[in-house]
Amino acid sequence: MKLFVTGAAGFIGSNYVRWVLANSDDDITVFDKLTYAGNLANIEDVLDDRRCRFVHADICDQDAVAEHLPGHDAVVHFAAESHVDRSILDPYAFVHTNTFGTNVLCDVARRAEVQRFLHISTDEVYGSIEEGSFSETDRLTPRSPYSASKAGSDLIALSYHTTYGLPVLVTRCSNNYGPYQFPEKLIPLFTTNLLDGRNVPLMGDGGNVRDWIHVEDHNRAAHLVLHEGSVGEIYNIGAHNEITNRHITGLLLELTGRDESFITPVPDRLGHDRRYSVDIDKIVALGWKLERDFEEGLAHTVDWYRTHREWWEPLKAG
Repeated sequence: MKLFVTGAAGFIGSNYVRWVLANSDDDITVFDKLTYAGNLANIEDVLDDRRCRFVHADICDQDAVAEHLPGHDAVVHFAAESHVDRSILDPYAFVHTNTFGTNVLCDVARRAEVQRFLHISTDEVYGSIEEGSFSETDRLTPRSPYSASKAGSDLIALSYHTTYGLPVLVTRCSNNYGPYQFPEKLIPLFTTNLLDGRNVPLMGDGGNVRDWIHVEDHNRAAHLVLHEGSVGEIYNIGAHNEITNRHITGLLLELTGRDESFITPVPDRLGHDRRYSVDIDKIVALGWKLERDFEEGLAHTVDWYRTHREWWEPLKAG
């Protein structure tokens, strides 16, 4: 297949490109605006692959999308503004990119008659849940500008399936971790701070629960949905690694040889969701299974940041 992959110079997208080139015969067009979180250094090791080409452009630019998308068999749509804290400070950018940008892609894709359109979303669209897990049919109750913009983009994509017959599939994944994650999210921020002997800012009481999945496990699931999923369907992706932010901070302290004195309590985020959890029976039934043990994957991730200072130090300096 010829894949048109948006946001593929970002964290999850760059890992997806690398995995696809190593595990399939698919050709890839990387389409990325190169915002602060999009970095050519994330994919420099694959840009010389004859099956991969790079286009520097914005998904909100309809002319650019219309120039480069036709001729591809499938769209894999990772591109998004994704950091909750930034969305609280500047919601306009999130609404514009995540909803308007998705609409541009869907409109051009349906005119280009692509065979599959995979929209990568997040478990945050469901909102917080005290106990149990959300299924794909549960009501969306997003509670931040980021999650609301992603819920909106989900609905736009699914509406193009209902209205125009665009072959849309949607995945909603839990928190990813792994290499090449911009050091503003919890694991890379805390890891790089601790490696530098700096304190880490733990929000509130640290009791917020997230389910953590290694980016490679997520990308295997997404690729499976692209090829084997049923058009018009939604697939949750998770790992049942539900732990508090306080607990994961403790694990990172151990892995970096630091102690509790390196924790600095900070005020909680506005509207901070307490717990996320998704039911993954549907993706498991499709044939996917988790391969990465969390503690082993976390240790491997910390080692990656330890040995790749040349990648993250310039980002933090900037």
